[in-house]
Amino acid sequence: MIRPAVFLAAALATLGAAASHAQAPASVAPYKLQSAIPMADGGWDLLTFDAEHGRVVVARGAAVSVVDLAGGTSRDIGKVARGHTALPIPGTDRIAVTSGQDNALLIFEARDGREVARIPVGQNPDAAFWDPASREVVVMNARDGSVSLVDPAAGKVVKTIAVKPALELGAMVGPGLLAINNEDASELELVDLMHGKALAPVKLTGCEGPTGLAYDPATHMTLSACANGVAALVDVAARKVVKLLPIGQGPDTALFDAKRKRFLVPCGRSGTLVVFAVNGKQVTPAGTVATEVSARTATLDPVTGRVFLPSAKFQPAQAGQRPAMVPGSAHLLVVTPA
Repeated sequence: MIRPAVFLAAALATLGAAASHAQAPASVAPYKLQSAIPMADGGWDLLTFDAEHGRVVVARGAAVSVVDLAGGTSRDIGKVARGHTALPIPGTDRIAVTSGQDNALLIFEARDGREVARIPVGQNPDAAFWDPASREVVVMNARDGSVSLVDPAAGKVVKTIAVKPALELGAMVGPGLLAINNEDASELELVDLMHGKALAPVKLTGCEGPTGLAYDPATHMTLSACANGVAALVDVAARKVVKLLPIGQGPDTALFDAKRKRFLVPCGRSGTLVVFAVNGKQVTPAGTVATEVSARTATLDPVTGRVFLPSAKFQPAQAGQRPAMVPGSAHLLVVTPA
């Protein structure tokens, strides 16, 4: 993930000039701001839409925010030491969160925040996702460069695979085939989960510091959101970058909307959501939506197309200090197709 202090300082420096400096396309995509749901103060990282319960779960610095979309309310549960990813466990009312300082995947009861499992993984577990095929949580451990496959029902790691340090977001890109952005090496790591080994990576030429990753299973293409104002489109079957596409500054996730055939990249420093249309193997800019500075991570409701982005306002930074969040300003933006 983008480090909070660096990100916030850069965000404040570009506030008011984001639109003129963004490298994303200037047209307006068919989205509009629907609402903003208040959340507790504090930092955030990755979030997940929970269709089963009509909510969004957000990893926070010290807890998990559970946002009730119908009621427009949010509550915090659990105790986390630098939460990075929160995700629901399908078929249960439980939420898993990677706890970076605990080097663990924590599992909470959503109704009361009770911790039901603390599963040791690798060092600084960061991005994670649910794999419906294996019914496991796939955890990317950023510091030691390993991948942990966790069975949440059994409460244990079933496999650990050595890859490389600086692992960011990952996605399944085929049966048993995992792709992961490597932020430091600027490459797409490929991992054979069945045999438990790393394969030859794809060099993301022209892409610096990739974080967000999205996958289109129909075309077998991934989109990596990069720190240098572009997104790298990769043909996974051919193992090569096929195109660099312009985005804004400060991206930290990427999404694929299969129903509408769109890639989406939230850019927190620019305060934009960049949209790309997918037509077969052709991926082209489809517009830029104004969001808010700091809205760098997002999740998607695949049915309605709504996009959810945590955001907040920050005070000017004092010399040598981190900028402070404006009290009471944290919220979840809800952006919907017009």
